Amino acid sequence: MAWIVLVASGVLEAVWATALGRSEGLSRLVPTVVFAAALALSMGGLAFAMRTLPVGTAYAVWVGIGAVLTVTIGMVTGTETVSLVKVLLLGGIVACVVGLKLLH
Repeated sequence: MAWIVLVASGVLEAVWATALGRSEGLSRLVPTVVFAAALALSMGGLAFAMRTLPVGTAYAVWVGIGAVLTVTIGMVTGTETVSLVKVLLLGGIVACVVGLKLLH
C-alpha cells in the first residue's frame, strides 16, 4: 500500500509544481488553489509512505516521479524543449526509481 500511495504522491508533486508555475507567483486563483491542494495531498502521501519505507528511498522515488512528470508535462505543453538527450536522461531517472523499488 505504501508504494501505491508513494507513486500517487509523486504524481501529485508534478501537479503542484506545474500549478505553481502557472500561478504567476500565486497571483492567479485557480492554479494557486490546485497548487495548495496538490501540495497538501502530496506531502501527506509522502509522510504516509515513510511510515513503512526508508526515508531516503521514499524521498528519492517521490522526487524522481515528480521531476520526470513535471518535465514531461512541460514538453507536451510546449513550455519545455524536447531533445533526445533530455528524454534519455529522464529515462535514466525512471530506471533509477524502478531500481530502488526492486531493491526494496
